[in-house]
Amino acid sequence: MTAFRTAAAWLAALPLLAAPVLAADLRIGLSAPVTSVDPHFANAAPNSSFARHIFDTLVMRGPDGRPVPHLALSWTPVSDTLWEMKLRPGVTWHDGQPFTADDVVFTFGRAPSVPNSPASFGGSLRTVTKVEAVDPLTLRIATSAATPNLPIDLTAIAIVSRHAGEGASTADYNSGKAAIGTGPYRFVSYASGSAMTAERNPDWWGPKQSWDKVDFRIIPNPAARTAALLSGDVDLIASPSASDLPRLRGEQNLRIFEREGSRALFLSLDMERTGPTPFITGNDGKPLPKNPLMDLRVRQALSLAISRQGLAERVQQGMAVPTGQWMPPGAFGYNPAVPVPVQDLAAARRLLAEAGYPQGFKVTLHASNDRYPADGQTAQAVAQMWSRAGIATTVEAMPFATYLTRLSRQEYSVVQNSWGSTTAEAGSVLLNLVHSYDAPKRLGASNDTRYSNPALDARIEEALSTMDPALRETRLAEAVALAMQDVALIPMIMFNNAWAARRPLTYEPRMDEATLAMSVGRQD
Repeated sequence: MTAFRTAAAWLAALPLLAAPVLAADLRIGLSAPVTSVDPHFANAAPNSSFARHIFDTLVMRGPDGRPVPHLALSWTPVSDTLWEMKLRPGVTWHDGQPFTADDVVFTFGRAPSVPNSPASFGGSLRTVTKVEAVDPLTLRIATSAATPNLPIDLTAIAIVSRHAGEGASTADYNSGKAAIGTGPYRFVSYASGSAMTAERNPDWWGPKQSWDKVDFRIIPNPAARTAALLSGDVDLIASPSASDLPRLRGEQNLRIFEREGSRALFLSLDMERTGPTPFITGNDGKPLPKNPLMDLRVRQALSLAISRQGLAERVQQGMAVPTGQWMPPGAFGYNPAVPVPVQDLAAARRLLAEAGYPQGFKVTLHASNDRYPADGQTAQAVAQMWSRAGIATTVEAMPFATYLTRLSRQEYSVVQNSWGSTTAEAGSVLLNLVHSYDAPKRLGASNDTRYSNPALDARIEEALSTMDPALRETRLAEAVALAMQDVALIPMIMFNNAWAARRPLTYEPRMDEATLAMSVGRQD
């Protein structure tokens, strides 16, 4: 019996949806694991989403991705390389101590340099050269170059306290010892890969929160997540399975909330090794003398062998759209001249032959199996498409925490990867994944497969330092086109975001896919 039929049989056997129970507690079923409470440990959406309950940011993203004031009431460019921020008065940490500009100075020093981080936040602070607390509520930020996106970049940086965070390890945050924020909820407990609990912060500077306590449960299996909602074990779930949505829409006591997302699913290719790469061999199983991925024709062949329409319609069951880049149409820097590649197996085989691989080769595609909707199934579908083009492909799928750690060590040859452009513009991927890895400059912070194109690097840096918005967008779109011409990565689909809640709950759907208790309300 297929996994789909097993899930369908399980759901069909469930009783009718139980009557809603109103309480001051909220139970949320999450689709992906939170690997740490330390808000600077990993630049991963599940971690950042939970962190927003405990910690505030200087600038917050609205549901549409646009920046809005948060701990910073205003930000003003004094010059092209100097910003001044006025901070919110009267804010206290969960232990009662006052929040000041010095805490921001400490945070900016800590965020890019957390030991053993598998995905650094350094890219968001790449140009920051000096942070000065002019007075307790005034901050000046100097940058090495014009950085018009700085306020947007700062939406990624959770602010932690100096008095709790100085000398604290990631383990201290996970235990709660250092998890002292200014956010709307206080830390109660954390069980890695399983559950988190937070309680309302009655002293939060913002609007009073609706929930006394919020329990977050990690339920990676989509059918189990739906079953938990239908049975009343949870009140809201993130990322309901596309195959379950028809039934969920038919339940009178449920509501579905959707929004077009900014997360692209793509393939990243090993561009670090010029000799043998560990998970690519000849058809005889022996290592190839050189890495075939360094050849543009091979990268083009891999892209052309994929049916993006098939992935979106059949594997994702309509909860994704095909893409040839990493932003939805209309986003800042989206390039309408970059098409969605159409599957062409004959062209793929021809390019492989021209590159010297007329019989193809063998490759292992690595992917997570509990992070994105149908991530394991998508990888299997890609493997079948590549095999039809003459590239014998196997898939090794694993839990996201393991996948991310190995990815950060450059262990893979080909990996199914993803990035949510929560800045709502094309520069996020260009900066973090396409730009050459440069740790001292905090560039290419998540470029774990080490693609490198110095000419493109220069275009990216020029675009991101252009203060004029219209010219910056033009330059970003040009960089997108160059990246796709060189197949810096292989975009496949853009996800749609969805949540399901038990009435009378409502959820304000977000472009950035974050699941926030602050966005849950009641409406009879």
